Amino acid sequence: MNYAEIKEYDIANGPGVRMTLFVSGCRHHCKNCFNEIAWDFNYGNVFDETVENALVEKIKNSVVRGLTLLGGEPLDPSNQPGVLKLLRKVKKQCPGKDIWCYTGYRYEEVCRSARLAQILPYIDVLVDGRFNQHLRDTDLLFRGSSNQRLIDVPESLLKGKIQLYDYSPYPVIAV
Repeated sequence: MNYAEIKEYDIANGPGVRMTLFVSGCRHHCKNCFNEIAWDFNYGNVFDETVENALVEKIKNSVVRGLTLLGGEPLDPSNQPGVLKLLRKVKKQCPGKDIWCYTGYRYEEVCRSARLAQILPYIDVLVDGRFNQHLRDTDLLFRGSSNQRLIDVPESLLKGKIQLYDYSPYPVIAV
């Protein structure tokens, strides 16, 4: 697996301060994709054990809320083994950190795939669906087009149906 970029202290791709891994390779080729350069599976650098370990160590920082995976396409069959290995390590070594994953696949597609279903239990929020230029909406939080959903994966797996992630950046204050 290759990666296009690693962003430390990212605040745009999920709540709080995050480590963000942009995985290389995507077959979706969404029109006006914000990261078209990462479509090439050979783009960027090799995501080897050294890079993986350094990333995990940085996630342990108390300032970092969690890890976000983007692409390219993290859930592409070519990337699945590397992504699964990383997520297992993060969940084991970084307790309390959440994991967000952006994918062009729909949640229903992920659930139907035995290989992808192995990855789901390690993800806290799945931002699903391909970017659709015709449904682009810059007012949406953490997504680019209105067809994309923020899915609370643990709740969805528990209840056996899609549960949307409810994010409120402002705490509710009782009066």
